[in-house]
Amino acid sequence: IHGIGKRCIECDRTDPLTPPAPEYAHSIRLDGDIILGGLFPVHARGERGAPCGELKKEKGIHRLEAMLFTIDLINKDPDLLPNVTLGARILDTCSRDTYALEQSLTFVQALIERDSTDVRCTSGEQPIFAKPDKIIGVIGAAASSVSIMVANILRLFKIPQISYASTAPELSDNTRYDFFSRVVPPDSYQAQAMLDIVTAMGWNYVSTLASEGNYGESGVEAFVQISRESGGVCIAQSLKIPREPRLGEFDKIILRLLETPNARAIVMFANEDDIRRVLDAAKRNNQTGHFLWVGSDSWGSKISPVVQQESVAEGAITILPKRASIEAFDRYFKSRSLSNNRRNVWFAEFWEENFGCKLGMHGKRPGSPKKCTGLEKVGRDSTYEQEGKVQFVMDAVYAMANALHRMHRDLCSGYPGLCPRMSNIDGKELLGYIRNVSFNGSAKTLVVFNENGDAPGRYDIYQYQITNRSAEYRIIGHWTDQLHLNMNAMQWASEDSSVPASVCSLPCQTGERKKVVKGVSCCWHCERCEGYHYQASEFTCQLCPYEQRPDQNRTGCQPIPIIKLEWHSPWAVVPVFIAILGILATTFVVVTFVRYNDTPIVRASGREMSYVLLTGIFLCYVTTFPMIAAPEVAVCSFRRIFLGLGMCFSYAALLTKTNRIHRIFEQGKQSVAAPRFISPASQLVITFSLISVQLMGVFVWFVADPPHTVVDYGEQRTQDPENARGVLKCDISDLSLICSLGYSILLMVTCTVYAIKTRGVPETFNEAKPIGFTMYTTCIIWLAFIPIFFGTAQSAERMYIQTTTLTVSLSLSASVSLGMLYMPKVYIIILHPEQNVPKRKRSFKAIVTAATMTNKLSQLASERPNGEVKTELCESVDNSSEYRRLLYQAQFVNVNVARGSMT
Repeated sequence: IHGIGKRCIECDRTDPLTPPAPEYAHSIRLDGDIILGGLFPVHARGERGAPCGELKKEKGIHRLEAMLFTIDLINKDPDLLPNVTLGARILDTCSRDTYALEQSLTFVQALIERDSTDVRCTSGEQPIFAKPDKIIGVIGAAASSVSIMVANILRLFKIPQISYASTAPELSDNTRYDFFSRVVPPDSYQAQAMLDIVTAMGWNYVSTLASEGNYGESGVEAFVQISRESGGVCIAQSLKIPREPRLGEFDKIILRLLETPNARAIVMFANEDDIRRVLDAAKRNNQTGHFLWVGSDSWGSKISPVVQQESVAEGAITILPKRASIEAFDRYFKSRSLSNNRRNVWFAEFWEENFGCKLGMHGKRPGSPKKCTGLEKVGRDSTYEQEGKVQFVMDAVYAMANALHRMHRDLCSGYPGLCPRMSNIDGKELLGYIRNVSFNGSAKTLVVFNENGDAPGRYDIYQYQITNRSAEYRIIGHWTDQLHLNMNAMQWASEDSSVPASVCSLPCQTGERKKVVKGVSCCWHCERCEGYHYQASEFTCQLCPYEQRPDQNRTGCQPIPIIKLEWHSPWAVVPVFIAILGILATTFVVVTFVRYNDTPIVRASGREMSYVLLTGIFLCYVTTFPMIAAPEVAVCSFRRIFLGLGMCFSYAALLTKTNRIHRIFEQGKQSVAAPRFISPASQLVITFSLISVQLMGVFVWFVADPPHTVVDYGEQRTQDPENARGVLKCDISDLSLICSLGYSILLMVTCTVYAIKTRGVPETFNEAKPIGFTMYTTCIIWLAFIPIFFGTAQSAERMYIQTTTLTVSLSLSASVSLGMLYMPKVYIIILHPEQNVPKRKRSFKAIVTAATMTNKLSQLASERPNGEVKTELCESVDNSSEYRRLLYQAQFVNVNVARGSMT
């Protein structure tokens, strides 16, 4: 029995595993002491349910003949497996994994125990079974999907496998494919090399395109994973080409790739048929020159994918394992003919396909008018170019032979031929020898395997270039663990010699940070560092220190300019002008009072208290100057001292005056006893006692928080950093200001209360009415001050507004006091000196009686009818006891009366 089934020579019953095809019709068998299996894609994938399609001349016949040629060389080599003949059993995979799996059962049938109990011959005799060939190792397959399918079967029977073309990274998994090895580098190396190419081009945004199957999908998966680990390249789209693409499928793929137009670079792991159809679709959609193709070794330097697609393929960068053309194989293959190559059962079909003729009535090309003569010659009557994987097929066979040779040397130790220990070769032991081989292959390159059975990565880098004379692939570099690329040897479809761009986002300008799109690290939006932020790194903006602002390029920070209130500023000119006028006026009043110190008006005004009050008014005007002066420790000290001192002097004096008047008349209502502390000396003591409280508070303030200057960067911290300024100022907070002015305002309010209480005294009695008007006006000024001062706390002009408001309020308060209390007196002293003379002194009785009667009249007018007021008043005057009480009180009403006062 031959084949994968079993058949009784004289039986009518056929085993289910027996193929219906004639014996060896789909396989090549060479006798030998040791039989190697071979898997080659002699035919393409069949259509419409057929397992096999058209013949593949290069990938099928060239590679198959390379194995046969290498076996011939080994069998002739006296130094390699001497006295041992290698045989072969070669099968066609038809480029389909499921079909290849069925065919590979041939390799394991010798290891399957047969059950003959259900087999009977019609004659009743015992069935005779032919012994199948035992396959000790397999060369193949080509496609990764086929190798994966076959490897799962071979590992069960411990049959080593060496592939010449399968590059899927999945096959590097030594736990699942432990009996699989390959003489080509895996796609993980290829993916790394392609990533290095993309990186060298400056492309960080690419799409991937893969043919459905292990080769394409595993290659793209390896590329994507490596790119993620490196972090330099982002994947825009990962598209897959179906095994059985529908009509218009490739046009859809091109349109989908155009959805991310910035991703011009397309990394392709696809078979050559898919490559050709993708290029054709790009050409149909007028995308010539748009895409930048990066092809894997399935594209390599092949002509078939780019035939009639030269313009759209121009500039494509492809990769191919480093290889060489084997001249000995060229001579061998060109010498093959129908007569000397009968061992190849597919050679006749190749002959017809290669020369375009028909061999007799049973030829495979029934439509061909030309008949084959058998005298045609390869390379003379047809084009010939050695297929790219021929070198690797030969290296795979040599690797198996070298492993067997070392195994023979160790086990047989000089025994000619196969010794008994090698009559039944252990696959696991043979695998160990395979993994340890090291020799120079057919192209004089080192053939070795790592622990996973992978060959080292060695690639040539090609670019498809169009010149005036022709279009061809040119080597522009190579990759051996690292990329070596000659950028000067590259050329592109555009006239511009620079490398075309394939980036998601353009670089950001200075002062802008990259805001990376979520999930796509190579795509970003450029955001300008706003406000007080500067560009700290490529991806971050950081806030400048509080006292700094970004420079013009926003790449660093610079100090914020510092300003202060200048003397020439309009905010300073107005209060200074008012203060100067006030100082001159106050000085004029003081000089006038000093000159006319002994005149009745000055004496009647209370000279001691007047000088204290004028001092306070003068200090209120003077305070303007330290408030506007450039801040320093001395200036800040003067600000603290004078800020509330001038008001304190003024309102302490006025409060003492109004309190004195109030006490005199309140006491006069109750008894004839004189009030206490109404003498000038007492008044001064009371006034300076009140002032000392302010001075004590200032002293405590100095001790608790010594005066110093600060730069306030928050006051004029505008939204636009260009307008930001730091304000040099004294360290006086709003709370400190309130506390400093609070005591003076308390005196002012208290004085106002007493002014209200003494509003009923005689009109000309001791300045009560002018003091009242002064306090009312002052209260209005400071009530207006509060909302203006604190309402502008958030304004950019805060320093100017608050300083001007405060100084003007102080000056206006002083001006009101100066104008209402002293200007009338100065007017009389200067312009009407005739009124500033002593007049006839009125008796104490008349003065007190007049004052008391006036008060009485005011009270009774509000409580009695008009006719009763006069009668009661007269009765009150005639009352002697009441008269005597008022007479005694008059002695203490006003010391100025005793001195000849006019009031």
